[in-house]
Amino acid sequence: MPRRTSPSRRRPAPAPAHTLSCPCGHAETYEVCCGRFHRGEAAAPTAEALMRSRYSAFVKRDEAYLLRTWHPRTRPTEVDLGTGPVWTGLEVLETSGGSAFHTTGTVTFRASYRGGALHERSRFERVDGAWVYVDGDFPE
Repeated sequence: MPRRTSPSRRRPAPAPAHTLSCPCGHAETYEVCCGRFHRGEAAAPTAEALMRSRYSAFVKRDEAYLLRTWHPRTRPTEVDLGTGPVWTGLEVLETSGGSAFHTTGTVTFRASYRGGALHERSRFERVDGAWVYVDGDFPE
């Protein structure tokens, strides 16, 4: 007859994926951090929060959120996420404006992926009170 292990001696079950830290780099879980923006439960309060949530949307391949948070003037008809890179980390390098007291803002960041990194300075505006991504350039 096999020996039974008492509950106190069992190995803990691995943590479900939704309890891991958010892809955007904050320690909170995805569900509490960027997940609430993706689900439409809240709007990103700053340009940086929107940029982080958009990075997480690229990681999660959430095309609907990316399109919803893109400025109508510059929004593409679709975002091809099928063969995109495997994102591995985000580093915010600089922010300017983009708070509750501004109508525009910029966020400069480095997004790492397997085999390289993307360095971008993104521009954001408020449209009907919500932050949206306008466009970006690639500083040297």
